[in-house]
Amino acid sequence: MSARGGTVGIDIGGTKIAAAAVNGSGEVVSEATIPTESERGFASGISRITAAVNRLLAESGWSAGELGGIGIGCAGPVDPARGTILNPHTLPGWEGGDIVTPLRDAFGCLVRLENDADMALLGECRAGAGRGFDPVVMLTLGTGIGGAALVRGQLLRGAAGEHPEMGHVSVDPRGPACYCGTNGCFESLASGAALAAAAAAHGLGDGRRLFARAARREPAAEGILRDALSAMSSATWTIVHALLPERLILGGGMMDEHYEMFAAAANEAIARATQAPKGRVTVARAALGNRAGVLGAASAALNLGTEE
Repeated sequence: MSARGGTVGIDIGGTKIAAAAVNGSGEVVSEATIPTESERGFASGISRITAAVNRLLAESGWSAGELGGIGIGCAGPVDPARGTILNPHTLPGWEGGDIVTPLRDAFGCLVRLENDADMALLGECRAGAGRGFDPVVMLTLGTGIGGAALVRGQLLRGAAGEHPEMGHVSVDPRGPACYCGTNGCFESLASGAALAAAAAAHGLGDGRRLFARAARREPAAEGILRDALSAMSSATWTIVHALLPERLILGGGMMDEHYEMFAAAANEAIARATQAPKGRVTVARAALGNRAGVLGAASAALNLGTEE
């Protein structure tokens, strides 16, 4: 790889796709955001992502030959070994799509696909709110809810290398049904999609209006938000007791405006925690904001040449 070049990190969520060209010093040289619009189909998504990467290269003054790799963090589940997306819920129409091969062919470099929460955590641990802490857990609250853990400097992997799905911790067996197969999981009560659906069902508008109505003390809106914060507290209790992290990072699009109330719910659970070390588990806002995922993905791409 030329000294002029670097890597590209891509963060694919249910609403938007962020991408950044990152140099060898970990600095963002150029960045772009496009709507996901998964309903337009997987081929359209690949075409628009390819165009975005080409724009980043042009703006950065890099040629394709100077690109050391592309890292992708995508709303899971994903299959990193095959480079395929397995998410028909947050990304309808993209299930089974091979995102690695077309980008590898287009840019002539190695491409790595990982879960978006893993990549956001990696970014935060390298240059953000997780730096200097271990173990670390990160929850990403957006269209869905993702989670990731880093233990002894390594991302936590489960059986067959699978990624932990902390958004599907069950917090209320009497709660709404979720596509994961259970009722009342964390995501089905506290994600952006869940809040928007609950607001619409009660005639309260969309998710943004829900928060505004709750701030005006409208009972129905307050009840929906109270259930979401209760889910946050219950999920925190389970995750903290299971993994005993030194730091819990809260990120994702919802935290841009609503971090304080969700952090308060998490801290309430930690204060009650009977089996976790007192005063050792701290809650923090993701320091890198929307850049966490792209920086983590770009960082992961740095190792591609040594992993093949």
